[in-house]
This record gives sequence, structure tokens and C-alpha cells, in this order.
Amino acid sequence: MTPADGRAEPVRIVFTEDGPALVDGPVDLVTADGEVVHADRFLVAICLCKRSRSYPLCDTSHRRRGGHS
Repeated sequence: MTPADGRAEPVRIVFTEDGPALVDGPVDLVTADGEVVHADRFLVAICLCKRSRSYPLCDTSHRRRGGHS
């Protein structure tokens, strides 16, 4: 059975221990204010700590500030 969006397989999201969520791309991310961020990479790192200057994409800022909170 295929999902409603026609994909052959479900989207894979991996939650890392102290960092971003990794999503098989490409994906469109919709922020809380409605902005759509298109990420066309094969693997997209989504920021979970909200410290990234390129939020919602991860720029590894959590590493410089003593870990993910």
C-alpha cells in the first residue's frame, strides 16, 4: 500500500542523541509563521534546539553552546 502522497515508502526521520533530526530529503519545511523552507538535499538536518542561525535547518550551533538542551 502506498501513502496518500504517492510515495512508495514512508518518509524516514532519525532523532539523534544530542543534535538534529535527520530527514530523508528533499523536503519542504513549514515554520510556525508559515514560511516554507525547501531543502533539496538527500539528507536534511532539522534543528531541534532552535539555536541555529539557519533555523529550521541545523548549522551545528548546539555543539558550540555546550550540547543540546
